[in-house]
Amino acid sequence: MGVLRSLALLAGLALATSASAHVSVQPATAAAGAYQVLRFGLGHGCDGKATTALRIEIPAGTSVARPQPKPGWLLTVERGAGEAVTAIVWRGGLPADHFDEFLILAKLPPGEGPLAFPAIQTCGEVQNRWTETAPPGAARPKYPAPTVILTPAPAAAGPHH
Repeated sequence: MGVLRSLALLAGLALATSASAHVSVQPATAAAGAYQVLRFGLGHGCDGKATTALRIEIPAGTSVARPQPKPGWLLTVERGAGEAVTAIVWRGGLPADHFDEFLILAKLPPGEGPLAFPAIQTCGEVQNRWTETAPPGAARPKYPAPTVILTPAPAAAGPHH
């Protein structure tokens, strides 16, 4: 039991460290083509300043993107040609020493591999642009975009008898 507690504690610390370093997304992996709730974690403000907006850009091929409203935050859904959602923006106030999560229900694209959701964190006049990506095997960028690894879709279940 002690080993399980230690592993759970280490996993929690890793998530906390990850969330405090940038805008993170959970889960880290999801089935290609599936509906998935994505939790974007924001672990801090910008150099001691409160976060006043978070913009999540929706990658091409994501056919559904529905944000969860947050009490006290103004929500904007930006759309491109054909009414596809291109970005979701929350505007409000989150003190620099607090954290929060912003949720989106998405229907993920059918292809496998990394899927980046570039994020822009605004703190008044300052922006942290978490938009950089790197090819597999390359060094982690300084300002990494939240990324979900799309895995093969599960095989369809056969008919019930």
